[in-house]
Amino acid sequence: MKPRRLLLALAALGAAAMSHAAVPPVLVIHGGAGVIKRDLTPAKEKAIRAAMTKALQSGYAELKAGKSAVDAVSAAIVVLEDDPDFNAGKGAVFTHDGRNELDAAIMDGDSRRAGAVAGVERIRNPILLARAVMEKTPYVMLSGHGAEAFAQSIGMPLVDPSYFRTEERWQQLQKALKEDAAGKSHEDEETAKHFGTVGAVALDAQGHLAAGTSTGGMTDKRWGRIGDSPIIGAGTYANSDCAVSGTGWGEYYIRTVAAHAICMQVSQMRVPIKRAAAVVINQEIPALGGNGGAIALDAHGNIAIPFNTDGMYRGWIDASGVPHVAIYGDEDDGSSVPPAPTPADSTDDADDDP
Repeated sequence: MKPRRLLLALAALGAAAMSHAAVPPVLVIHGGAGVIKRDLTPAKEKAIRAAMTKALQSGYAELKAGKSAVDAVSAAIVVLEDDPDFNAGKGAVFTHDGRNELDAAIMDGDSRRAGAVAGVERIRNPILLARAVMEKTPYVMLSGHGAEAFAQSIGMPLVDPSYFRTEERWQQLQKALKEDAAGKSHEDEETAKHFGTVGAVALDAQGHLAAGTSTGGMTDKRWGRIGDSPIIGAGTYANSDCAVSGTGWGEYYIRTVAAHAICMQVSQMRVPIKRAAAVVINQEIPALGGNGGAIALDAHGNIAIPFNTDGMYRGWIDASGVPHVAIYGDEDDGSSVPPAPTPADSTDDADDDP
């Protein structure tokens, strides 16, 4: 081989090696944004923090074992779906008709494959069925009875709908129905809107990103309403540069294509992830009348956790291996947004370290 060709070949090999260089894994999760006041009972707060920590540890164990970001996202979300304190899986809220209708989505940023399910009523862990849609079908989204028929076809057991019932969620519906009958708006903002959702974003040792989201939707929802969580680009999105899972008033996340909007700023405009996420979550969505939050992660391990509500269940674990959990708005999670750059500034993301 001629010297010039040899140098070019070596340079190409070096670039390839750098693009696949090992990176410290990172996992970020959320358990919903909304009106979270400091009137949680000590027992309730302890249980929520313990569940968030367990979810972080479960997902991070996958990353430390060398598994994929998709594996980590799946493992973390399963823990939250199985916990009745969160509006996903076991703790899902009730529809106007007294049913639990579950939505979930997952996306692999490296391949941009995605899977989603909507309106399922007998799937214990909707995130696992969404992953199966991604990996075992040519489709992206399946819904309702069709999604459940697919689950049966691959040997995934169905559960009785009573599995999802919790007394707390049932009483929330009863209160909402009384307010409906009286022609009143819902007094409880969490009931009036939508906030309970769980999600995760992860960066694995190969530098690949993934995002996933799961929800029971909003209390008292009607007519098969579907929010942003299972809609790729709205509540869930990942590519090679960015991964996002949202939690908030789904109609506004759909209208702003929120998760995709964040990632396009990161990928195409090279905006630091904290700033990109803050623009969408704290400016664009509130400007239309919506609210909520999101978790976002870039390929360098930089974390963003913007929200415009009083609180948000959130947690993260990085190269230190130490899980961190926060609930209230005044708890430090490193999510403050750096000031916008002046024209002379570069868009370098050095100010984005969590």
